[in-house]
Amino acid sequence: MDEHVDGVGLSEQTLDAVADAVENADSVVALTGAGVSTASGIPSFRGEDGVWDRFDPMTFHRRRLDADPDGFWRDRLDLREELYGGLDPEPNAAHVALAEMESTGHLNAVLTQNIDGLHDDAGTDRVVELHGTHRRVRCDDCGDRLPAVDAFERAADGEVPPRCDCGGVYRPDVVLFGEALPDVAMDEAQRLARESDVFLAVGSSLSVNPAAMLPDIATQSNATLVVVNFEETPKDDAADWVLRADVTDVLPAVERRLSP
Repeated sequence: MDEHVDGVGLSEQTLDAVADAVENADSVVALTGAGVSTASGIPSFRGEDGVWDRFDPMTFHRRRLDADPDGFWRDRLDLREELYGGLDPEPNAAHVALAEMESTGHLNAVLTQNIDGLHDDAGTDRVVELHGTHRRVRCDDCGDRLPAVDAFERAADGEVPPRCDCGGVYRPDVVLFGEALPDVAMDEAQRLARESDVFLAVGSSLSVNPAAMLPDIATQSNATLVVVNFEETPKDDAADWVLRADVTDVLPAVERRLSP
């Protein structure tokens, strides 16, 4: 039977049970969403006062890049300022806890819907970036990649859109609206979910497919599902534990209970 634990003051019994499941699993996989990034000061895209309340998502559709690369890049500059501005986000306690769990052999991989690269910064080695990364851009023609900061500086200086030496337009190395998730990343994520004994769904609304299918794939293979999210998710009824609490409280508390 699933257990729902709300709010602050998580029971020691629940945390012990989750940690015990992780400790005794052969394969543990974590899926992370925006709720892990917001604790580092990065705004959420969805939900109340989310970024998409202030920007039209269709402005960043694949068709817009094709039809109006100049306008796409001008709006992308505004979006980047909205997301990061003068912020220099750093990994928070949730990122660090997952990295520690990996280093002690209690976590096999992180599958992330986030594009901020903070799992890498925290030291996690095996990160599957389902939606790409904002830290790179790539040429739409030849595939050349370079640091995003270089392309955005060129765009801010008037080179809109920034172009590759081959003449192609650089685009953010993320999944745009109207594009499918990369096959390689999604195939690996599905395999890891299928092979997991414990699947941690952390800080994700679990409402955006195909990433939202990953907990289903895990539970269909009899994995223990743990959902950590402030809001209800469509996967709560299938979960063994639902913890409506701060990810920066839950993950460190679980990690502290694991053997070194």
